[in-house]
Amino acid sequence: MISIQQRHKNAVAALNQGQLETAHQHLVHLLRDAPDYADGYFLLGVINLQVGQLKKAVRLFEKALGLHSSDEYRAQLTKCYALQGELALARQTAEQTNPGSLTRALDADTFGVALSHVGLHENALAFFRQALQLTRNNPQYYYNFGVSAKFVGQFNEAEQAFEQALALDADHHRAHFALSDLKKATPDAHHIGRLQGAFERASSPESRLHLGHALAKEYQDLGKFNDAYQALQQGKAALHAARPFDHTGSEALFERIQSLSQAEPYDQHGGHSSREPIFVLGMPRSGTTLVERILSSHSDVMSAGELQDFGISVKRLAQTTSQTVLDPTTLEQAYQCNAQQLGQTYLDATRVVTGSHAHFVDKLPFNFFYVDLIRRALPNAKIVCLMRDPMDTCIGNFRQLFTINNPYYAYSLDLMDTARFYARFYHLMQHWKQLHGEQFYMMQYESLVDNPEQEISKLLAYCELSWQDSCMHFHLNDAPVSTASKVQVREPLNRRAIGRWKRFAPHTDAAKALLNEQGILF
Repeated sequence: MISIQQRHKNAVAALNQGQLETAHQHLVHLLRDAPDYADGYFLLGVINLQVGQLKKAVRLFEKALGLHSSDEYRAQLTKCYALQGELALARQTAEQTNPGSLTRALDADTFGVALSHVGLHENALAFFRQALQLTRNNPQYYYNFGVSAKFVGQFNEAEQAFEQALALDADHHRAHFALSDLKKATPDAHHIGRLQGAFERASSPESRLHLGHALAKEYQDLGKFNDAYQALQQGKAALHAARPFDHTGSEALFERIQSLSQAEPYDQHGGHSSREPIFVLGMPRSGTTLVERILSSHSDVMSAGELQDFGISVKRLAQTTSQTVLDPTTLEQAYQCNAQQLGQTYLDATRVVTGSHAHFVDKLPFNFFYVDLIRRALPNAKIVCLMRDPMDTCIGNFRQLFTINNPYYAYSLDLMDTARFYARFYHLMQHWKQLHGEQFYMMQYESLVDNPEQEISKLLAYCELSWQDSCMHFHLNDAPVSTASKVQVREPLNRRAIGRWKRFAPHTDAAKALLNEQGILF
């Protein structure tokens, strides 16, 4: 008979070799003979996490922790909660551990990554610092620390961390991009030679994507817009070929959203009565972070960041089994859900971040898909939609390195795909305005830049907020920023980004023509 210790050893060996089925068999036999063996449940949780079975992994990690207190178990459970979007549980679980007491760098880093994943960057920094105290030779730990330092505005520490990551691994493509994105390149201070060498060595689509974006950013800083566009195209080409954008599915989704909003009767007295949420939405790179900073500079408003909770709440109540959060079937089921329950579910999910503030800003751009459901679930919530010059928006999205595993952003790998997606967005926003009138506040980015006091006054009036001078001085707001605009929003308003698309001509001609064909004139 094989001993429990030997079964455990065999399971670990199989797991380390990627033989998940073999490891699973060893663990099943182990737990049959020793049902209170904590590490058996933990390792089963690891296997389920690797194959994407998050709910099973959570149950197994919870079971393991119930049998034996372990920092490693708690770190992996925190990671699962974060991946599920369970902000409250991720935070609560992490807070049970003192970062300084951790003795394994991997556990400290896992806690940090989980907390940064849910936007808790200040909390994450303490864990990342501990990881670096425990080991100084892992470039990924320096990179992870740098990312969170950048989000909370500690730019010098972030720069040092990214450089240290590159000193340990000259081809760490994420550190290359993060460093280029941190500050403006100048003729006397840039990384183009180093980046070109790394790009030539890069073989994976992901590394070429990051390095192409890094090169484009620095070329653009130096006024070399043709070189910048070519770097973007070359950097995105391999990933775009591997993951072509699904225009058929995208068009069907937009059409179904519009048809459902027209077909289902609207009860203006339904939904939850809370006046707390202010949704700031629109296309990415259209000024949503800027407006969030303006609003959260008001004493009655706090920034909750880009919350995933409304879409997740819709998915939970719809109870569909599809792999995506947003799809036509989920939407159809969502319209059959109780509107008040949807509003309550969303508010409960956000409470760990929003606390007891009078108002909070949820600035997930893609909440624009849910405008009608938001109006039904939270009829007293404010909805601010940012609109920006169509071509500036398109080139801004094409220039931006978004999270590559998020299907929402797949359009951004190609400028023409971006233009087609923008056209669908534009027409849906016109539909929302027609359907919801003054309850759907559309704000033009260029007007805000040109007439800030007038536009901010109108914005505050719509949100039923009193005038406060601090809203005009949003760039002095030192709260963390977890978006691509984290550097720009710490500067006063300026016109540098207005009309930027023209500098990329003639590469933008085809996208401009497509938008014109769609009746989008500018």
